[in-house]
Amino acid sequence: MAFTTTHTVRFQHCDPAEIVFYPRYYEMLNATIEEWFDTRLVWSFAEIHGPMDRGVPTVAHETVFLKPSRLGERLDFTLTPTHIGGSSVKLLVEVTCDGEPRVRFNTTLVWFAKSDGRPRPWPDELRAGMTREMTLETEGDAR
Repeated sequence: MAFTTTHTVRFQHCDPAEIVFYPRYYEMLNATIEEWFDTRLVWSFAEIHGPMDRGVPTVAHETVFLKPSRLGERLDFTLTPTHIGGSSVKLLVEVTCDGEPRVRFNTTLVWFAKSDGRPRPWPDELRAGMTREMTLETEGDAR
């Protein structure tokens, strides 16, 4: 089952025309990814980036803007992992408002050591969690 969280478009997200200023989508995207790590994978960004001295930066991004979003709208961000590599994960995040597509992100994150900036293999427990998320999505598609 895909992970979904909702973000309300606030004044801080908008330009003078009261539509989402596109960089703000990336802030909401990052909040969605962080919430997925925290709630579904049970790996806190505070722990990852702090005591663990690791990070999960974005290394590739493709964004398709389908329709503007406006002040006060509630946007559903639905995250689905699509591929797990040795040190990377590809995520599809679809943004909708009342079921209407607004934005689609294809994002690649990499697990790396902050000390030298080099990629590292996913920890076994984290890889297992992401694999479980992919399996849940595949099983959901088969129903």
